[in-house]
Amino acid sequence: MIVFLDFEASSLSKHSYPVEIAWVFEDGRSRSFLIKPKSGWTDWSADAEKIHGISRDRLQEEGSDIELVVRELMAELSGHELYASSPSWDGKWLSALLRGGGKPRHALRLRKSDDLFIEAASAILGADSANVDIPGFVADVIAQSEPVNPAHRALPDARLELKRLGLVQGAARKIAASCHD
Repeated sequence: MIVFLDFEASSLSKHSYPVEIAWVFEDGRSRSFLIKPKSGWTDWSADAEKIHGISRDRLQEEGSDIELVVRELMAELSGHELYASSPSWDGKWLSALLRGGGKPRHALRLRKSDDLFIEAASAILGADSANVDIPGFVADVIAQSEPVNPAHRALPDARLELKRLGLVQGAARKIAASCHD
């Protein structure tokens, strides 16, 4: 099954670590965790905190232990197709999370959501896809779905990726129908 993941992080530095993870299955089921930093995870950016609104104190008080998060992550997501809007960043934080929980850093792998969107549109359009700039079409659908005031939280961001899949599929179906009229 398709699953969209998203992370919020301590910063965008080399030493950043995940502070929140969420995932949404294509059937709408979802999970979200604040993550209590491991000892040694000290990198912190006040600018990142301003964006996601999660304080270090809140993580200490409300965050789940990394081992619990990783157990849930592995139990729920192993064997599924995992996607993220930015797999280079999200993959970095996924690797840090997995290693922090005692798992190999590539125990789970992410693909780019846009690749899935292009595959979905191509599958719907079939032979008609030769007449459509599918990457451009997908980019247009994504651009139209940009929130005015993005949440910058893991669960709303993961849900947005699921919504985008539906928007791309719907727009591709309209094009396919118009090609056959």
